[in-house]
Amino acid sequence: MDSTAATPSNAAQPTPQPMPVSDQQATAVLDDTIALLSNGLPAKAEGPGSTEIERWAAVLAASDRPGLAKITQEVSQLGELLSNPNAASHEVAELLASLSAETIKVAETAPGSYAGPLGNLGLLLRKAANSLSR
Repeated sequence: MDSTAATPSNAAQPTPQPMPVSDQQATAVLDDTIALLSNGLPAKAEGPGSTEIERWAAVLAASDRPGLAKITQEVSQLGELLSNPNAASHEVAELLASLSAETIKVAETAPGSYAGPLGNLGLLLRKAANSLSR
């Protein structure tokens, strides 16, 4: 046997498991996102905006609440779009507007303590979309 030959990798790769997210952690992400957007849109894709998108993707992936599939998909699309330096602002605005509408829709049926903050987040996303479409 040749000692320089590559060793075949037959080991099974573990399937990534979503991390468990408590209601307290989800609330913290929601509060942080509202605080971030309340100060206007971040100037660059990297930094706090990118971090919030990654956090939301993790929270949504771990959630067992119904009605979040489209939001989960759009958050992932937003992360991809913002990582592209050639992304057009109107594309980001359209995605934010859709995300806003979906967030407001989910807020209407959200349990007590989430309804208000989710509705607020939806309005902030709409405001962000409008500011980009100008």
